[in-house]
Amino acid sequence: MSTFDPLPEGAGYAVVVGLGSVFAIGMIFTTFFLKRYAKEIMTSEEFTTCGRTVKTGLVSCAIVSSWTWSATLLTSTTQVYSNGISGGLYYASGATVQIALFACLAIKVKLRCPNARTYLELIYVRYGKITHMIFITWGLLTNTMVTAMLLTGGASVVTSLTNMNAAAACILTVIPCCAYASFGGLKSVILGDYVHTVIMLGIMLSFGFITWVTSHKLGSIDLIYDLVMEYAMENPKEGNAGGSYLTIKSQSGGIFFIINIISAFGTVFLDQGYLNKAISADPKSTYKGYILGGLAWWPIPCFISVTAGLGALALERTEYWPLSRALSPDEVASGLVLPTFAVALMGKSGGVLTLLMLFMAITSAFSAQLISVSSIITYDVYKTYINPKASGKNLIRASHIAIVSFAILLSGFSIMLYYVKVSMGYLFTLLGIVLSSGVIPMVCTILWNKQSWMAATFTPPIGTLLAITFWLVVTKLKYGSVTYDNTFQDFSVLTGNCVALLCPIITVPLLTYLKPQNFDWDRFLIIKRVIEEGEVKELEKDLEEDTTTDNSLQKGVPIHTNVSIKTNDLIELNREQFMEERKILAKAFKRCVVTCITLTISLLVLWPMPMYGTSYIFSKPFFRGWIIVLFIWLFFTIFMVVIYPIWESRRTLNIIVKGIYWDLSGQSHKVKEWQIRHPEELHVINSQINDQLANEFTSITSQIRYNNDIEKK
Repeated sequence: MSTFDPLPEGAGYAVVVGLGSVFAIGMIFTTFFLKRYAKEIMTSEEFTTCGRTVKTGLVSCAIVSSWTWSATLLTSTTQVYSNGISGGLYYASGATVQIALFACLAIKVKLRCPNARTYLELIYVRYGKITHMIFITWGLLTNTMVTAMLLTGGASVVTSLTNMNAAAACILTVIPCCAYASFGGLKSVILGDYVHTVIMLGIMLSFGFITWVTSHKLGSIDLIYDLVMEYAMENPKEGNAGGSYLTIKSQSGGIFFIINIISAFGTVFLDQGYLNKAISADPKSTYKGYILGGLAWWPIPCFISVTAGLGALALERTEYWPLSRALSPDEVASGLVLPTFAVALMGKSGGVLTLLMLFMAITSAFSAQLISVSSIITYDVYKTYINPKASGKNLIRASHIAIVSFAILLSGFSIMLYYVKVSMGYLFTLLGIVLSSGVIPMVCTILWNKQSWMAATFTPPIGTLLAITFWLVVTKLKYGSVTYDNTFQDFSVLTGNCVALLCPIITVPLLTYLKPQNFDWDRFLIIKRVIEEGEVKELEKDLEEDTTTDNSLQKGVPIHTNVSIKTNDLIELNREQFMEERKILAKAFKRCVVTCITLTISLLVLWPMPMYGTSYIFSKPFFRGWIIVLFIWLFFTIFMVVIYPIWESRRTLNIIVKGIYWDLSGQSHKVKEWQIRHPEELHVINSQINDQLANEFTSITSQIRYNNDIEKK
């Protein structure tokens, strides 16, 4: 490990404990404000789905934040440092298309099962207990591996920068996340994602301008180009065109490209966290949020990796480099390129900014994993097998227990991995080998009604076992022995990942056509939302007074009666909107498929392949253009995930600001008066109406289907 320790140990504790506590308290207060002024009363459905009303901007922001792991910042930078500028493109493009393609799946889930909380509920309805148990295992395994990678990578960097105890870093990082995730559920996590993203993007932009524009150490695109070209002349990269670090033609980079594509499919499609965000989205915002979120995420790994990776190559041989040597392979695999570069560029302030940015990335992604696990444990374990008639309070209690238990187990597991020296980079390459065999059967569960029980049940374990077998066999045959370092080699990992993703292409159709299922999609409609009467009672209790003096309402009539009258009108209005939204979703699917396929072909084929095939080495003008495009694209990201969510939420923000002002100025009665006049603005009213309409829709559709079957018989 690196030993330059540019920051005092206290800096690590200040960020992890101090900033983490401030952030947790801030999110808890935000949840309180939403409850007081917008009436976001916490129920089990609200805890998991945010009332299914999140708009496009916040969905995009949540996607960007959840997909920006510690690996997004550290592994992408490692790839550029090791393989050149191709590493940034391959990381970004290889992990963007999955987010866009997931939008198609999200639309189908919302169309075919508008009441679902997890994709595992659909698997249970379609295939039964055994298949359900298998996919619960794969889903929790996904959360476990992603979280372990987050915490071990973070512990390595925090220890490198501050010499803070790694075990303390793992344990203390999870505590604030548990606090606000337990208190506010998915809404608290999504709002936290927004704040995390704002801070990360601000730091990233600072690094960019200092590196490429203002620094006296670098500060020029042309200078960095010259320094990297000189570095390549003295240390040519084997497998790159001309040994250059400024080319897309890279053998090692191309192998990583394939590995990254495969592993990203597993970590997106099997991570319940991404479906959580789709389910929480307003129907009109689902596919827009995912596609725009994917495009907004693309420049983050590409920009930071090119900035820090090439910057590290440019500074490594100068007196500014904080080490007297190049980074060792173990240090590179642990993700220490970015923090070392930051210290070389900006000294202690660079270390502090890196620590902050990494902490934001880890906590935002980890909090999403907490809600993902709590959804699975609550609805697919507790409600399905332990207490099918669980009340809303029981479900929330189960969610809290799941969050705390997972945090304790994973902090301990990550500490173990750190001390046995399993690096973040190693865990990243294992993701595809272990997880990706579950992707195709999971997708076919929602999109293909012919897939059989055998195909869905046996494909994940068969694919994973074969992937691990081929991974180890190739390691033995090509490198002579099965060791930690040898199993980390390019061709070993590539083989395992390819087998994991491609094996289901054979097993799914083969096992399906032995006995096709011909599944009826309407069976998904038996899944109902949890309607909690306590939600309405709490609202009435809060608003109820003997009489009202408001001239706009009838004197002497209980306030809750006036609210109920207006709510009845809202039900009729929302019923029309509900059906219209379903029509919009149905029409959006084809448009979404075309958009996603076009985006996929562009990012995976049309952009990188010609540059790879021609062995083009960047000229200085082309390199300038490349960096300028990255800056422009990053500004698009800032607009999409920082500015646009504020614009979309301006009415809610206005309500909260007014409410706070009234409370602080001794006019608290105006808060209640406003809520009485405008029940259509109250989240609890809209949430309850939407749940009622969704259950009404599924009941009517199921009855029509049943009647049609009777007539046919």
